[in-house]
Amino acid sequence: MAQAMYLLLLTLPLVISVSHPVNPGCRIRITSKGLQFVKHEGLKFVEEELENITIPDLTGNEGRFSYSINNVRVTHLQLHFSELLFQPHKQLVLDINNASISLTFQRKLLYWLFYDVGMINASAEGVHIKTELDLARDPGGRLKIANLSCEASINKMQAGFSGTLKKVYDFLGSFITTGMRFLLNQQICPALRHAGLVLLNSLLNTVPVRNAVDDYIGIDYSLLSDPDVSEDSLDMDFKGMFFSLTEPNQTLPNLSPALHIKQQERMVYIALSEYFFDSALYAYYQSGVLSLDIAGEQMPKDLEVLLRTSYFGTLMLMDPSVSESPMKLELRVSTPPRFTIKPTGTSVTVNAILNIYLDPPDQPLIQLSSMTMESRLSAKVTLKKTTLQVQLDLKRFRIYSNKSALESLAVSELTILANGPLYPHVASSNNFSIFTSPHS
Repeated sequence: MAQAMYLLLLTLPLVISVSHPVNPGCRIRITSKGLQFVKHEGLKFVEEELENITIPDLTGNEGRFSYSINNVRVTHLQLHFSELLFQPHKQLVLDINNASISLTFQRKLLYWLFYDVGMINASAEGVHIKTELDLARDPGGRLKIANLSCEASINKMQAGFSGTLKKVYDFLGSFITTGMRFLLNQQICPALRHAGLVLLNSLLNTVPVRNAVDDYIGIDYSLLSDPDVSEDSLDMDFKGMFFSLTEPNQTLPNLSPALHIKQQERMVYIALSEYFFDSALYAYYQSGVLSLDIAGEQMPKDLEVLLRTSYFGTLMLMDPSVSESPMKLELRVSTPPRFTIKPTGTSVTVNAILNIYLDPPDQPLIQLSSMTMESRLSAKVTLKKTTLQVQLDLKRFRIYSNKSALESLAVSELTILANGPLYPHVASSNNFSIFTSPHS
């Protein structure tokens, strides 16, 4: 019984993790239109790999003739009839039809005492290449090509012969072109497999999945699962979690619902959950940067007058050398802000502590008051090139005190500050960029 209980405790975390998968903070959909947009770059990559294939020398004998073909080079490719398609459930298919490959190679022919050397221009016509790429997530959360299958065929091979022994080459042409077609066909798929499984995977392996955004926070955009490929689109689920650079292991649990994208009209769609933004705000909160100090030249004159009027009674009881000291406001976010996404709009809720001080020269700060501030800001999210920006506008602002009824008399005046002289300082401190592409 004890052994059975021990095994149950060992397997329970695995059962829980399987039954409760982590929802993504970010989902990206690439549609068929987006795939066609990148097809040109894909074909360019294929052309570069095929142009660099190495074809072995061809030698043979036919009666008294001895021939040799070497220094075979691909000079030109035409891949006009090609398609790049999605294939369920995790595949990309590149289908190239009726392509042509132009070649040059050096010929050598020995017939009795006659020896002939020259160059031959040849072309492979009716080339068909079909590759299927299996996309997957590697253990580090990066995209990888798990497998690449390839089929290639050449319909016919043509060669133009010239020189003193042209008739002889015409006679041997069928032997040479048949051999060249076989050799070329044998090199196409190995070259593409190497390009996909080695070169592309090596490139994908250099993409970071955790990257610093600024001096305070970083982002984890590792893949959570294998890409989901349908006939019309490819969906990738990313962790989409921000973290503090000073406390990278202290993160929020993701309680947001699963992300769904239904649209297919545009090339690319990006869906972001509340968790994506909440984790960014939480990371900034953990980094200790969600604060605002207003003092010295930053203190507007009308704001200082309003503060001195509100605390006139307290200031009257102080030594004049202290009571006439400059004022200082200290705003500290007390709990991690929360980001809310609703059909009616997006908003951010912020709770903070507002401390009001006198700042006498060469002396410690003298606290006049400490109040709680609650604010709600409307959020506008925009994507500019590779930077995701959040612009916040103050909509509701409330200040209250739980300590003193007398202190509460000043609350109504201080609330006016939010929509008056204090607002520009609060608003400017809350407009920020929370994500920048590492490749920008």
